[in-house]
Amino acid sequence: MSMENIDMYYFSGTGNTRLVAEKMMEVFRDIGVKTTLQKIEDSETGDVDLSHTIGIGFPVAILSTYSFVWDFINGLPEAHGTEIFMVDTLGGYSGGIVGPLRKILEKKGYKTIGACEIVMPLNIFYIQDSETCKTKVQRGLMKAEEYAHALVEGRARWGRVPVFSDVMKTVSMGGLKLAAWGPHQRYLKFRVERSLCNVCGTCADLCPVGNIKMEEHPVAGDNCQYCMRCVSFCPLGAIPCIMNYRGKTYSAMNHGEMLK
Repeated sequence: MSMENIDMYYFSGTGNTRLVAEKMMEVFRDIGVKTTLQKIEDSETGDVDLSHTIGIGFPVAILSTYSFVWDFINGLPEAHGTEIFMVDTLGGYSGGIVGPLRKILEKKGYKTIGACEIVMPLNIFYIQDSETCKTKVQRGLMKAEEYAHALVEGRARWGRVPVFSDVMKTVSMGGLKLAAWGPHQRYLKFRVERSLCNVCGTCADLCPVGNIKMEEHPVAGDNCQYCMRCVSFCPLGAIPCIMNYRGKTYSAMNHGEMLK
């Protein structure tokens, strides 16, 4: 991998992907590569510099990734051999992202140089104990470091399982559409416990799609991506999640760090 500049675009729901991206950028900087980290939710695809190596990082959601991350990927400009790599974080399995993403990017003219999936703690449904989560994070960061070195040394690979991965992406797209469906949004809406809320605005500031508006109290609209940021980073735990076992939450960093 010949590179002088790397721009890594990432989205992180509760901090896992951000930690991985930061670890990889640390490795690249240590060998003298100029690097930048860009939040996908704050980036415009028209500003992507095709003379730089591009990285994309994101969490897995419903077997692939969030709709607005797909929008960013699909909006990337046409390229002529620009090197690109991906990394995702997941609780266990994806199936509908690595192969389909490679197919999309190569069709756009990118040179796909590496893909890596890194197991990190779950942030939804069943949250494991803090010691288990800490161990998973440590192992995940070790894998991120190894992957960064593999990219530099030209050892990284980007595999694809034809047909199966495309089928899994189709299943994922169906799941994402279901999550965006009006009744689903209304009945599984995150609602603030007003007696606990101090109207600090953290949830609105962190929502990647601007779905939370500050009124007398935070109010969620009907475009929730279920990234769990508002639930996990509320400093007072004022946004319960009925999908989480016993209401337990997980975050890889505190809300102040996430806002930076």
